Amino acid sequence: MADSLTDYEELAAAVLPSAVRDFVAGGSGFETTLHLNRAAFDSVTLTPRVLGGITSVDTTWQSFSGASMPVVVAPMAYQRLLHPEGELLLARAAADAGIPYTISTLSSYPLEKIAGTGPSWFQLYWLRDRLLMESLVDRAEAAGCTALMVTVDVPVMGRRLRDVRNSFALPPDVVAANLVDAATEAHVGVPGLSAVAAHTASAFEPAVSWQDLEWLRSRTQLPLLVKGILDPRDAVRAVEIGAAGIVVSNHGGRQLDGAVASIDALPAVVDAAGKHCQVLVDSGVRSGTDVLRALALGASAVLVGRPLLWALAVDACAEGLGLLRKELEDAMLLAGCADLAAAGRLTTGRI
Repeated sequence: MADSLTDYEELAAAVLPSAVRDFVAGGSGFETTLHLNRAAFDSVTLTPRVLGGITSVDTTWQSFSGASMPVVVAPMAYQRLLHPEGELLLARAAADAGIPYTISTLSSYPLEKIAGTGPSWFQLYWLRDRLLMESLVDRAEAAGCTALMVTVDVPVMGRRLRDVRNSFALPPDVVAANLVDAATEAHVGVPGLSAVAAHTASAFEPAVSWQDLEWLRSRTQLPLLVKGILDPRDAVRAVEIGAAGIVVSNHGGRQLDGAVASIDALPAVVDAAGKHCQVLVDSGVRSGTDVLRALALGASAVLVGRPLLWALAVDACAEGLGLLRKELEDAMLLAGCADLAAAGRLTTGRI
């Protein structure tokens, strides 16, 4: 039994192989941005309001398909590395919690099987094979996904030194189930190399442009969210091509090492685009207080990633999401916020 969402990392460490722990926990380069994400969240202070007569809070988020709280399960690859049921178990927990689950292009179960468990979004990496991309979009629509999230910050995979040093490769029973080349170089360990990085290098298209994003916008009727934006100028461009949402994200510190912390980039992106689309944020969210911090800085909602993978590893997804909800409700009560709109009006500062 955990007391907070952060407890699951230690619990998972007792049951996972060290290379899998490193694959989930690690960042790129010297992991500067990985650590900066947490430091930036911890530096945000909130000024609570008092005497509001509040005895309960409304955490309901109305955007896109709607949710019981402003939380979305982030897209994360190869979840069968952590539990045999992988994505299916975490998606069911998200459905029971009343929040969207984002299916990764690199999920280890087919997207149709995951989407059948509850409200789902689909995350799309830009692939060299455009026909395969079109097929994935069609499949996501047919499976009932209610939003399409395109990740734009991976022209190449960041150099993740833990995986390089571990010569990390996927076990035979964990595959990229949505891709036709499920049995790939991702399973072939080579000393001093990451097999997962080798696979993405062969599958992902590095030369993606705004024109490509315009094509994708024209290709689907689903609301389009653009994930991986940190510069407000890019946020403006995303709005111009018709994005319904922006995810302010540095990929959890796994892409450009030295990139700005997502929570630090959030306010400028909100100022640039927030009146025209929903602005979400990820990278470093570890508690209900972090969710409240993000809302106070202008976010519509947050994406939560690693903590839920650690919970998945110990078969505690539902418990973890329940703890996150309790933490958010407590934080809102203590801050004097009856609803999300009030949370967005809180005054913030910096330590």
